Amino acid sequence: MSNFLAYPLETLPYVLVSILIAFTVHEWAHAFTALLFGDDTAKKEGRLSPNPFVHVDLIGLLMVILVGFGWAKPTPVNQFKLKKRRLGSILVSLAGPISNLLLAFIAMGIFMLLVSHDNAILTGAIWPNFFTIFIQLNLVLFVFNLIPFPPLDGYQIVLEFLPMRFREKIAPLEQYAFLIFLIIALTPLYNFTIGPIFRTVIPFFINSMTVFYQGIFF
Repeated sequence: MSNFLAYPLETLPYVLVSILIAFTVHEWAHAFTALLFGDDTAKKEGRLSPNPFVHVDLIGLLMVILVGFGWAKPTPVNQFKLKKRRLGSILVSLAGPISNLLLAFIAMGIFMLLVSHDNAILTGAIWPNFFTIFIQLNLVLFVFNLIPFPPLDGYQIVLEFLPMRFREKIAPLEQYAFLIFLIIALTPLYNFTIGPIFRTVIPFFINSMTVFYQGIFF
């Protein structure tokens, strides 16, 4: 059965817990930032909630398990309600990925603190595996969502800097974006497009966080 999954069967509990936390915080961060800028749409629809089941998309969660990437339910945002519309839109889009980076940063800090004290909690296999998966998944979500490709957050951020006439030209292509992305992600094209981004950026953040906390705890 493991041959059909993106992760070894024994690590699936860690993956599920990690992704539920990561998705929930990511979407909550979008909703909270939107509210700060005056848009209460997500709040009214119950998305300003720590309950993972209001944020998780079952198909998106299944895709994480099967192919290693997936999605949550998009947080509804009414840009016409946002104060300082362009700045608000950019910060709302950034809030989700940044929340995942912060989760990875905090988790790395906890893990390094436990390691520095040679805590007995780390003598088993559970916690080191969990922290490794939790940190990596959150960094993947951070990098993944900043790719400037619809409907990802990075696309919305880039869109705010484009002239209106250019937005109108690329808007019809958005309906094909998901199909194009699946082709890129699930074929050998991955190794020449987004693959190098993950292989470069994620190790950079892991190494940087490790060095940072080593300077504090060791």
